[in-house]
Amino acid sequence: MAFTFERLHHVQLAIPPGGEDVARRFYGGVLGMRELAKPPVLAARGGCWFAGGGWEIHLGVEEAFTPARKAHPGVLVDDLDALAAALTAAGETVDWDPHFPGHRRLYSYDGHGNRLEFLQPLSQG
Repeated sequence: MAFTFERLHHVQLAIPPGGEDVARRFYGGVLGMRELAKPPVLAARGGCWFAGGGWEIHLGVEEAFTPARKAHPGVLVDDLDALAAALTAAGETVDWDPHFPGHRRLYSYDGHGNRLEFLQPLSQG
């Protein structure tokens, strides 16, 4: 191949019209990600973007919104127990799943029901 993938830039998930504040509470409040300023031409479409710890998520408005219940980003975390505690303290779902070799993992859902997977390599504890 004449090209190389460098890294993932972002993942996009959908939110319903007017769902930005719910997204801000989850991604900014619960996960502690910082909101990014969208370019004006894209900001006019609604939605919001967040970044933190090497991953970025773009939340775009979809008129006929349906949450992504199966498709999801998989995010590596350095302290899965601390994340689980933060999610639980915020009243969010934490579904542990032991079926990913070499990792501990859990699933949670953002305020709109989009599935998120968080993993920690077993070599980290």
